[in-house]
Amino acid sequence: MRRITLVPGDGIGPEIVSGAVAVMKAVGEKFGESFSFTTVDAGGCAIDRTGKPLPEETVQACLDSDSVLLGAVGGPRWDTLPAHLRPEKALLGLRSALGLYTNLRPARLYPALLSACTLRPDIALKGIDLVMVRELTGGIYFGERGRRETPGGTEAFDTEAYSVMEIERITRVACQTARKRRGQVTSVDKANVLESSRLWREVSHRVAREEFPDVEIRDMLVDNCAMQLVRNPSQFDVILTSNMFGDILSDEASQLTGSIGLLPSASLGDGSRGMYEPIHGSAPDIAGQNRANPLGTILSAAMMLRYSLDLAPLADAVEQAVDRTLSDGLRTGDIAAQSETVLSCTEMTQAVIDRL
Repeated sequence: MRRITLVPGDGIGPEIVSGAVAVMKAVGEKFGESFSFTTVDAGGCAIDRTGKPLPEETVQACLDSDSVLLGAVGGPRWDTLPAHLRPEKALLGLRSALGLYTNLRPARLYPALLSACTLRPDIALKGIDLVMVRELTGGIYFGERGRRETPGGTEAFDTEAYSVMEIERITRVACQTARKRRGQVTSVDKANVLESSRLWREVSHRVAREEFPDVEIRDMLVDNCAMQLVRNPSQFDVILTSNMFGDILSDEASQLTGSIGLLPSASLGDGSRGMYEPIHGSAPDIAGQNRANPLGTILSAAMMLRYSLDLAPLADAVEQAVDRTLSDGLRTGDIAAQSETVLSCTEMTQAVIDRL
């Protein structure tokens, strides 16, 4: 029995997590595997219930499980809270508590969704199939921060800092990922300005040279990478980035695939346990309306089956079912053309189950 902790969170989180659980149960029955699910609070709903975004019992439940499936956290109703009480603090706290320093975000353009791609058809036809490897527990999001008084008035600061160890371990993940794909890593930095990026470049090249001579590594400045993602995304295989750069670039890459609602992610550490979530937000404007796209969460569950639970045949089955669902022309509102029938969140979930 595989133990899964569910953190549905806020907005559409409960709806999309419910869809992913239904798919996991269905594929488990098909392959003779079983899962137990424990549901806990984090984010805004936890603030409402306990006064803090990440209760201790939530952290403990995640530590006691084989893996974690997260929906989404946050929303306008909590935007005026102090920084230490914002729902997003739950994500940072869980990543830290679970030792999750790597975020894998694949971005693939399904052939059936070529018309939904925001790029020119001649660019989209070249294909998009890349993996963003984002460092998750260092950089500016975790650096020293604060406010201080200066002659010009109050000044706010956030510090970007990376150690050799942090860069080494994320580079290894990127190179290992590239070995299983097309063997190319694009390391993204701002080495023409930032000292932290210059260290990033030095260490990443050393690790690749000494430990992964079969992997090609090249450097690209972050502003150029943002441009190249819309100019020629087919050139990328694995993109290695710092925390903040990866946060921004992965959302850009997601839109190229047709919808941010399609893309999964995996947050991993040194062990097998990980935290899996779609990369989109809580979409409070459609929460409770059964309109959300569950595919990003369903594909996140597939990544969990593959990376944390060592159930690759089940992961393959889920991913192939999603592919067939899209190939059959079934769409939620975010990816539907005017002439296409729009399915609800539960209907899209059932369509995937029917194609397992």
